Amino acid sequence: MSDLGDLRGMLRGRVLVAGEEGFEAAARPWNLAIEQPVAAVVEAAGADDVSALVRHARRCGLTVAVQPTGHGASGAVEGVVLLRTGALDGVEVDPVRRTARVGAGVAWGRVQEAAAAYGLTGLPGSSPVVGVVGYTLGGGLSWFGRRHGWAADGVRAFEVVDAGGGRARVDAASDPDLFWALRGGGGDFAVVTSVEFDLYPAPELYGGRVVWPASAAARVMEAFAEVVSGAPEELTVWANLQQIPGLDPTVSVDVTFLGGEERARKLLRPLEAVGAPLRDGRGTMSSAALGSITAEPTAPSPGMARAELLRGWDGDAVRALVEEPPAPLLGVQVRHLGGALARESATPFGAVEEPYYVYALGVPVSARAAQGIRERLGRLVADLGPLVSGRKPLTALAPGESVADVFGPEALARLRRIKRERDPHGVVRSNYPVGG
Repeated sequence: MSDLGDLRGMLRGRVLVAGEEGFEAAARPWNLAIEQPVAAVVEAAGADDVSALVRHARRCGLTVAVQPTGHGASGAVEGVVLLRTGALDGVEVDPVRRTARVGAGVAWGRVQEAAAAYGLTGLPGSSPVVGVVGYTLGGGLSWFGRRHGWAADGVRAFEVVDAGGGRARVDAASDPDLFWALRGGGGDFAVVTSVEFDLYPAPELYGGRVVWPASAAARVMEAFAEVVSGAPEELTVWANLQQIPGLDPTVSVDVTFLGGEERARKLLRPLEAVGAPLRDGRGTMSSAALGSITAEPTAPSPGMARAELLRGWDGDAVRALVEEPPAPLLGVQVRHLGGALARESATPFGAVEEPYYVYALGVPVSARAAQGIRERLGRLVADLGPLVSGRKPLTALAPGESVADVFGPEALARLRRIKRERDPHGVVRSNYPVGG
């Protein structure tokens, strides 16, 4: 306890130790279904606090786990010091160089707002409240990944605190090994305090969600397959089954298109054969409004999820999704990948050979509900059968899974070597450590 208590005299930010008032709230991740039995929480006031904390942890044999939000929390943090980086909140956009530099506490919504003012976009996912750094360290599957690849592919540099507490700027020239590891290999190698990455032109953007009653599910899935079969890289299409408690079940399609409405509607014409929708929210939009498409919760909530990459999409896949209602799941989403994601990538994951990604989510309001969700997730994956490739993105891991489900043997061996060399004492720990 004295080792943790000593931190208060070293840092400008707040330090909370287990048992103190406010500790439980500070230790809680965004995913409220995950318990985090940490020993202390440090809310860094800046990069100097991060350096001081890591140096202290190194001296005292402590472990530091970094967590801006906790969307990807695994719960494997017993006895560690949880580092919150919310105060590292700077956002700088250079419209001439088409780059952004953001602190480790910044969420995607702020980046998109700043970039949209110049007709630019980053490579965010579906939620505006997900942290940029954690998402990018996990690779980052974006709305615009089909056009521009992994979010990590666009990183130009990281500013880090290494496992000894030293600060450095890391890029492809200064430290190729560490730069490679951080661009999609997770946060197990150093504490990232800021990241600089490319922005991309988005002078026109069309997108939104179309919703039908669940009775149209099979027709929607057929139309989805037809649309994606010839989709240009500028078009991204996701199909969803939703079963929100208290509401009628629905099926929907989410789209973004880096271009104008007229061409987008031609590309999406197969959707018209489904029948009249309940709602059609598509239209010209700002890249700052991407979060409105799926309208995911922005407040912390509990969730149990499973994700898989699929080798293809066929009639068997459609039957696996539509023959049994998703309940007790809240929803099942199928994303079309391919395009730039399928091409060579200098990241630990590399090219995404699988053209589809399925993500299923339930809300475990009780132990009984959690068991039902777990069983339904298992049946869904079993029904998808040989289409499931067996590997998944790092940001898609769930408790009980590991990085062995993500990286190939060569990449994993290299990541583990870098971890041993850069952090032999295990001072820094990510949600899913490369050591297991």
